Amino acid sequence: MLHALTNTPRDYAWGSSTLLADLESRPPAPGPEAEVWFGDHPGDPADLGDGRTLDAVTGGTLPYLLKLLAADAPLSIQVHPTREQAREGFAREAGIAMDDPARNYRDDNHKPELIVALSERFEALSGLRPLAETRRLVAGLGSAPGVVRLRELLAGDADPLRAALRWALADATESEVSEVIAAVEDADAADEGELDLVRRAADRFPGDRGVVVALLMNGVVLARGEGLFLRAGLLHAYVSGLGVEIMAASDNVLRGGLTPKHIDVAELLSVVDTTPGEVPVLRADAGAAEQAYPVPVADFALRRLTLDSAPRTIEVRGPAIVLATAGDVRVSVPGGDEHLVRVGAALYASEDETRLVLSGPGEAFLAEPGSPA
Repeated sequence: MLHALTNTPRDYAWGSSTLLADLESRPPAPGPEAEVWFGDHPGDPADLGDGRTLDAVTGGTLPYLLKLLAADAPLSIQVHPTREQAREGFAREAGIAMDDPARNYRDDNHKPELIVALSERFEALSGLRPLAETRRLVAGLGSAPGVVRLRELLAGDADPLRAALRWALADATESEVSEVIAAVEDADAADEGELDLVRRAADRFPGDRGVVVALLMNGVVLARGEGLFLRAGLLHAYVSGLGVEIMAASDNVLRGGLTPKHIDVAELLSVVDTTPGEVPVLRADAGAAEQAYPVPVADFALRRLTLDSAPRTIEVRGPAIVLATAGDVRVSVPGGDEHLVRVGAALYASEDETRLVLSGPGEAFLAEPGSPA
Protein backbone atom coordinates (compact mmCIF):
# COMPACT_ATOMS: atom_id res chain seq x y z
CA MET A 1 0.00 0.00 0.00
CA LEU A 2 0.94 3.63 -0.44
CA HIS A 3 0.51 6.22 2.33
CA ALA A 4 1.03 9.99 2.10
CA LEU A 5 3.45 11.35 4.73
CA THR A 6 3.87 14.81 6.21
CA ASN A 7 5.33 16.14 9.44
CA THR A 8 5.77 19.40 11.32
CA PRO A 9 9.28 20.89 11.18
CA ARG A 10 11.20 20.63 14.44
CA ASP A 11 12.17 24.04 15.82
CA TYR A 12 15.75 23.47 16.99
CA ALA A 13 17.61 26.74 17.50
CA TRP A 14 20.10 26.05 14.68
CA GLY A 15 17.33 25.79 12.08
CA SER A 16 16.49 28.23 9.28
CA SER A 17 13.34 30.28 8.80
CA THR A 18 13.79 30.33 5.01
CA LEU A 19 15.45 27.16 3.64
CA LEU A 20 12.47 24.82 3.98
CA ALA A 21 10.06 27.64 3.17
CA ASP A 22 11.89 28.41 -0.06
CA LEU A 23 11.96 24.73 -1.00
CA GLU A 24 8.19 24.55 -0.56
CA SER A 25 7.50 28.00 -2.14
CA ARG A 26 5.91 29.49 0.98
CA PRO A 27 6.63 32.58 3.08
CA PRO A 28 9.44 32.44 5.67
CA ALA A 29 8.55 30.78 8.94
CA PRO A 30 8.23 32.93 12.10
CA GLY A 31 10.94 30.86 13.81
CA PRO A 32 13.58 28.25 13.03
CA GLU A 33 12.64 25.13 11.08
CA ALA A 34 15.43 22.58 11.49
CA GLU A 35 14.31 19.08 10.55
CA VAL A 36 11.31 17.27 9.09
CA TRP A 37 11.24 13.57 9.99
CA PHE A 38 9.85 10.96 7.59
CA GLY A 39 9.93 7.69 9.45
CA ASP A 40 8.42 5.75 12.33
CA HIS A 41 10.97 6.72 15.00
CA PRO A 42 9.09 7.15 18.31
CA GLY A 43 10.64 10.59 18.75
CA ASP A 44 8.48 12.03 15.97
CA PRO A 45 6.75 9.54 13.63
CA ALA A 46 5.45 10.96 10.34
CA ASP A 47 1.76 11.82 10.00
CA LEU A 48 -0.54 9.80 7.70
CA GLY A 49 -3.21 12.50 7.51
CA ASP A 50 -5.95 10.42 9.14
CA GLY A 51 -5.03 10.95 12.77
CA ARG A 52 -2.49 8.11 12.75
CA THR A 53 1.27 8.12 12.47
CA LEU A 54 3.50 5.85 10.40
CA ASP A 55 4.35 3.56 13.30
CA ALA A 56 0.70 2.43 13.31
CA VAL A 57 1.38 0.89 9.88
CA THR A 58 4.96 -0.34 10.34
CA GLY A 59 4.88 -1.37 13.98
CA GLY A 60 7.98 0.77 14.49
CA THR A 61 10.19 -1.57 12.45
CA LEU A 62 11.50 0.77 9.73
CA PRO A 63 15.32 0.36 9.77
CA TYR A 64 16.04 3.95 8.72
CA LEU A 65 14.92 7.53 9.30
CA LEU A 66 14.71 9.98 6.39
CA LYS A 67 14.85 13.74 7.04
CA LEU A 68 14.93 17.15 5.46
CA LEU A 69 17.56 19.15 7.35
CA ALA A 70 17.86 22.95 7.22
CA ALA A 71 20.82 24.48 9.10
CA ASP A 72 21.34 28.21 9.54
CA ALA A 73 23.95 27.76 12.28
CA PRO A 74 26.32 24.97 13.37
CA LEU A 75 24.85 21.87 14.95
CA SER A 76 26.64 20.32 17.91
CA ILE A 77 29.88 18.49 17.21
CA GLN A 78 28.93 14.85 17.68
CA VAL A 79 29.83 11.23 17.17
CA HIS A 80 27.75 8.06 17.01
CA PRO A 81 28.61 4.60 18.40
CA THR A 82 28.97 1.28 16.63
CA ARG A 83 26.16 -1.20 17.16
CA GLU A 84 28.25 -3.09 19.71
CA GLN A 85 29.07 0.10 21.63
CA ALA A 86 25.39 1.11 21.57
CA ARG A 87 24.25 -2.24 22.94
CA GLU A 88 26.80 -2.14 25.75
CA GLY A 89 26.07 1.49 26.60
CA PHE A 90 22.29 1.05 26.51
CA ALA A 91 22.52 -1.92 28.87
CA ARG A 92 24.89 -0.03 31.19
CA GLU A 93 22.45 2.90 31.45
CA ALA A 94 19.38 0.74 32.11
CA GLY A 95 18.82 2.43 35.48
CA ILE A 96 18.82 5.98 34.04
CA ALA A 97 15.50 7.49 32.99
CA MET A 98 15.08 7.79 29.22
CA ASP A 99 14.39 11.53 29.50
CA ASP A 100 17.39 12.20 31.77
CA PRO A 101 19.60 14.80 30.01
CA ALA A 102 22.70 12.96 31.24
CA ARG A 103 21.73 9.75 29.46
CA ASN A 104 24.00 8.97 26.49
CA TYR A 105 22.22 5.98 24.91
CA ARG A 106 18.53 6.18 23.95
CA ASP A 107 18.49 2.81 22.19
CA ASP A 108 20.78 -0.11 21.35
CA ASN A 109 21.39 0.68 17.68
CA HIS A 110 24.17 2.33 15.72
CA LYS A 111 23.55 5.54 13.75
CA PRO A 112 25.51 5.82 10.52
CA GLU A 113 24.32 8.79 8.43
CA LEU A 114 24.31 10.08 4.87
CA ILE A 115 23.64 13.73 3.96
CA VAL A 116 23.01 14.89 0.38
CA ALA A 117 23.02 18.62 -0.37
CA LEU A 118 19.85 20.23 -1.73
CA SER A 119 21.13 23.79 -1.49
CA GLU A 120 23.82 24.95 -3.90
CA ARG A 121 26.24 24.99 -0.96
CA PHE A 122 26.15 22.80 2.15
CA GLU A 123 28.89 23.23 4.77
CA ALA A 124 30.04 20.73 7.37
CA LEU A 125 32.87 19.77 9.69
CA SER A 126 33.68 16.11 9.15
CA GLY A 127 36.43 13.94 10.60
CA LEU A 128 39.80 14.95 12.00
CA ARG A 129 42.09 16.81 9.61
CA PRO A 130 45.34 15.07 8.57
CA LEU A 131 47.74 15.61 11.45
CA ALA A 132 50.50 17.33 9.45
CA GLU A 133 48.00 19.93 8.19
CA THR A 134 46.65 20.61 11.68
CA ARG A 135 50.18 20.98 13.07
CA ARG A 136 50.96 23.48 10.31
CA LEU A 137 47.78 25.42 10.97
CA VAL A 138 48.30 25.61 14.75
CA ALA A 139 51.94 26.57 14.24
CA GLY A 140 50.72 29.81 12.70
CA LEU A 141 48.45 30.79 15.59
CA GLY A 142 51.02 32.60 17.73
CA SER A 143 52.51 31.94 21.15
CA ALA A 144 49.73 32.39 23.71
CA PRO A 145 49.98 29.72 26.47
CA GLY A 146 46.85 27.91 25.30
CA VAL A 147 48.13 27.70 21.72
CA VAL A 148 51.54 26.51 22.91
CA ARG A 149 49.94 23.75 24.98
CA LEU A 150 47.79 22.61 22.05
CA ARG A 151 50.86 22.61 19.82
CA GLU A 152 52.74 20.45 22.36
CA LEU A 153 49.91 17.90 22.50
CA LEU A 154 49.72 17.68 18.70
CA ALA A 155 53.47 17.04 18.56
CA GLY A 156 53.13 13.91 20.69
CA ASP A 157 53.56 10.38 19.40
CA ALA A 158 50.86 8.47 21.32
CA ASP A 159 47.49 9.34 19.73
CA PRO A 160 48.04 13.12 19.77
CA LEU A 161 44.56 13.93 18.46
CA ARG A 162 42.89 12.03 21.31
CA ALA A 163 45.14 13.89 23.74
CA ALA A 164 44.18 17.19 22.12
CA LEU A 165 40.46 16.36 22.28
CA ARG A 166 40.69 15.42 25.97
CA TRP A 167 42.54 18.65 26.72
CA ALA A 168 40.12 20.82 24.75
CA LEU A 169 37.00 19.31 26.34
CA ALA A 170 38.17 18.64 29.90
CA ASP A 171 41.66 19.68 30.93
CA ALA A 172 42.22 23.12 29.38
CA THR A 173 41.46 26.13 31.55
CA GLU A 174 38.88 28.63 30.39
CA SER A 175 41.75 31.05 29.81
CA GLU A 176 43.57 28.58 27.56
CA VAL A 177 40.41 27.92 25.54
CA SER A 178 39.88 31.67 25.12
CA GLU A 179 43.49 32.09 23.99
CA VAL A 180 43.11 29.47 21.26
CA ILE A 181 39.85 31.02 20.06
CA ALA A 182 41.36 34.52 20.02
CA ALA A 183 44.32 33.22 18.02
CA VAL A 184 41.95 31.69 15.44
CA GLU A 185 40.09 34.97 15.11
CA ASP A 186 43.37 36.90 14.63
CA ALA A 187 45.05 34.41 12.27
CA ASP A 188 46.68 35.51 9.01
CA ALA A 189 44.59 35.90 5.88
CA ALA A 190 46.48 32.98 4.30
CA ASP A 191 44.56 30.58 6.53
CA GLU A 192 41.15 32.21 6.24
CA GLY A 193 39.68 29.48 4.04
CA GLU A 194 40.57 26.70 6.47
CA LEU A 195 39.51 28.71 9.51
CA ASP A 196 36.26 30.20 8.22
CA LEU A 197 33.97 27.52 9.65
CA VAL A 198 35.85 27.59 12.98
CA ARG A 199 35.46 31.37 13.24
CA ARG A 200 31.76 31.15 12.51
CA ALA A 201 31.40 28.53 15.22
CA ALA A 202 33.20 30.89 17.61
CA ASP A 203 30.84 33.72 16.70
CA ARG A 204 27.82 31.54 17.41
CA PHE A 205 29.23 29.87 20.56
CA PRO A 206 31.66 32.34 22.18
CA GLY A 207 34.07 30.67 24.57
CA ASP A 208 32.77 27.17 23.77
CA ARG A 209 35.33 24.35 24.08
CA GLY A 210 33.90 22.88 20.90
CA VAL A 211 35.54 25.70 18.92
CA VAL A 212 38.94 24.16 19.77
CA VAL A 213 37.61 20.76 18.66
CA ALA A 214 36.40 22.31 15.40
CA LEU A 215 39.95 23.58 14.81
CA LEU A 216 41.06 19.94 14.56
CA MET A 217 38.42 18.97 11.98
CA ASN A 218 38.10 18.97 8.20
CA GLY A 219 35.95 21.67 6.65
CA VAL A 220 33.78 20.25 3.82
CA VAL A 221 31.65 22.09 1.27
CA LEU A 222 29.13 20.05 -0.73
CA ALA A 223 27.57 21.24 -3.98
CA ARG A 224 23.97 20.36 -4.77
CA GLY A 225 23.59 16.61 -5.23
CA GLU A 226 26.86 15.72 -3.50
CA GLY A 227 26.80 13.47 -0.46
CA LEU A 228 28.78 12.75 2.69
CA PHE A 229 28.69 9.43 4.56
CA LEU A 230 29.33 9.63 8.30
CA ARG A 231 30.39 6.31 9.80
CA ALA A 232 30.41 5.33 13.46
CA GLY A 233 33.13 7.04 15.47
CA LEU A 234 33.52 9.98 13.07
CA LEU A 235 33.33 13.46 14.62
CA HIS A 236 31.08 15.75 12.58
CA ALA A 237 28.90 18.83 12.66
CA TYR A 238 26.70 20.30 9.95
CA VAL A 239 27.22 24.06 9.66
CA SER A 240 24.83 25.48 7.07
CA GLY A 241 22.61 24.50 4.18
CA LEU A 242 19.64 22.37 3.15
CA GLY A 243 19.98 18.63 2.70
CA VAL A 244 18.30 15.24 2.61
CA GLU A 245 19.58 13.08 5.45
CA ILE A 246 19.10 9.37 6.01
CA MET A 247 20.35 7.36 8.97
CA ALA A 248 19.83 4.14 10.85
CA ALA A 249 16.82 4.39 13.13
CA SER A 250 18.60 5.53 16.28
CA ASP A 251 18.90 8.54 18.56
CA ASN A 252 22.33 7.81 20.04
CA VAL A 253 24.43 11.00 20.04
CA LEU A 254 27.61 11.77 21.99
CA ARG A 255 28.38 15.49 21.83
CA GLY A 256 31.72 17.22 21.67
CA GLY A 257 30.91 20.92 21.88
CA LEU A 258 28.96 23.78 20.24
CA THR A 259 25.97 22.94 22.39
CA PRO A 260 24.47 23.67 25.81
CA LYS A 261 23.47 19.98 26.04
CA HIS A 262 25.17 17.28 28.07
CA ILE A 263 28.74 16.37 27.12
CA ASP A 264 30.22 13.17 28.55
CA VAL A 265 33.90 13.55 27.68
CA ALA A 266 34.97 10.11 28.88
CA GLU A 267 32.24 8.35 26.90
CA LEU A 268 32.90 10.41 23.79
CA LEU A 269 36.61 9.55 23.95
CA SER A 270 35.75 5.86 24.29
CA VAL A 271 33.69 6.00 21.07
CA VAL A 272 35.50 8.50 18.83
CA ASP A 273 37.83 7.27 16.11
CA THR A 274 40.86 9.58 16.08
CA THR A 275 42.24 8.27 12.80
CA PRO A 276 42.87 11.49 10.82
CA GLY A 277 42.13 12.01 7.16
CA GLU A 278 39.80 13.70 4.72
CA VAL A 279 36.31 12.22 4.38
CA PRO A 280 35.55 11.38 0.75
CA VAL A 281 32.70 13.27 -0.90
CA LEU A 282 30.19 11.26 -2.93
CA ARG A 283 30.21 13.28 -6.14
CA ALA A 284 27.09 14.23 -8.09
CA ASP A 285 26.33 13.35 -11.70
CA ALA A 286 24.18 16.30 -12.74
CA GLY A 287 22.98 14.65 -15.94
CA ALA A 288 22.03 11.29 -14.45
CA ALA A 289 18.40 10.25 -14.38
CA GLU A 290 19.20 8.15 -11.32
CA GLN A 291 22.07 8.53 -8.89
CA ALA A 292 22.89 6.13 -6.07
CA TYR A 293 24.94 7.01 -2.99
CA PRO A 294 26.71 3.76 -2.05
CA VAL A 295 27.24 3.27 1.70
CA PRO A 296 28.72 0.29 3.58
CA VAL A 297 25.67 -0.40 5.78
CA ALA A 298 22.56 -2.53 5.33
CA ASP A 299 20.19 -0.19 7.23
CA PHE A 300 19.48 2.13 4.32
CA ALA A 301 20.08 3.05 0.70
CA LEU A 302 19.31 6.34 -1.03
CA ARG A 303 18.80 7.26 -4.67
CA ARG A 304 18.21 10.66 -6.30
CA LEU A 305 15.78 10.50 -9.23
CA THR A 306 15.45 13.13 -11.94
CA LEU A 307 12.03 12.59 -13.51
CA ASP A 308 10.40 13.66 -16.76
CA SER A 309 6.79 13.29 -17.87
CA ALA A 310 7.28 9.71 -19.07
CA PRO A 311 6.38 7.18 -16.34
CA ARG A 312 9.36 5.18 -15.09
CA THR A 313 9.05 1.86 -13.30
CA ILE A 314 11.60 1.37 -10.53
CA GLU A 315 12.38 -1.79 -8.60
CA VAL A 316 12.49 -1.19 -4.84
CA ARG A 317 13.40 -3.11 -1.70
CA GLY A 318 10.48 -2.27 0.52
CA PRO A 319 9.59 -0.62 2.78
CA ALA A 320 10.42 2.53 0.77
CA ILE A 321 9.85 6.28 1.08
CA VAL A 322 9.70 8.73 -1.84
CA LEU A 323 10.50 12.33 -0.86
CA ALA A 324 9.71 15.06 -3.43
CA THR A 325 12.32 17.83 -3.63
CA ALA A 326 11.47 19.67 -6.88
CA GLY A 327 8.72 20.01 -9.49
CA ASP A 328 5.79 17.63 -9.82
CA VAL A 329 6.32 14.10 -8.58
CA ARG A 330 3.68 11.46 -9.23
CA VAL A 331 3.88 7.99 -7.73
CA SER A 332 1.81 4.85 -8.20
CA VAL A 333 2.14 1.09 -8.21
CA PRO A 334 1.54 -0.76 -11.48
CA GLY A 335 -2.17 -0.67 -12.16
CA GLY A 336 -2.87 1.44 -9.07
CA ASP A 337 -4.02 4.98 -8.33
CA GLU A 338 -1.57 7.83 -8.89
CA HIS A 339 -0.50 10.04 -5.99
CA LEU A 340 0.80 13.60 -6.41
CA VAL A 341 3.57 14.18 -3.87
CA ARG A 342 4.15 17.86 -3.21
CA VAL A 343 7.63 19.25 -2.68
CA GLY A 344 8.61 18.76 0.94
CA ALA A 345 6.19 15.85 1.43
CA ALA A 346 6.70 12.10 1.04
CA LEU A 347 4.99 8.82 0.23
CA TYR A 348 5.48 5.52 2.05
CA ALA A 349 5.35 2.22 0.13
CA SER A 350 4.87 -0.87 2.28
CA GLU A 351 7.24 -3.81 1.96
CA ASP A 352 4.86 -5.78 -0.28
CA GLU A 353 5.34 -3.18 -3.04
CA THR A 354 8.36 -4.18 -5.14
CA ARG A 355 7.84 -1.77 -8.05
CA LEU A 356 6.92 1.91 -8.11
CA VAL A 357 5.95 4.01 -11.11
CA LEU A 358 7.24 7.60 -10.94
CA SER A 359 6.94 10.56 -13.28
CA GLY A 360 7.58 14.30 -13.27
CA PRO A 361 8.94 16.63 -14.35
CA GLY A 362 10.56 16.85 -10.96
CA GLU A 363 13.09 15.40 -8.53
CA ALA A 364 12.67 12.85 -5.78
CA PHE A 365 14.78 10.89 -3.33
CA LEU A 366 14.00 7.22 -2.84
CA ALA A 367 14.91 5.68 0.53
CA GLU A 368 14.85 1.93 1.13
CA PRO A 369 16.67 -0.71 3.17
CA GLY A 370 20.20 -1.40 2.00
CA SER A 371 21.46 -4.63 0.50
CA PRO A 372 22.16 -7.33 3.09
CA ALA A 373 25.85 -7.68 3.89
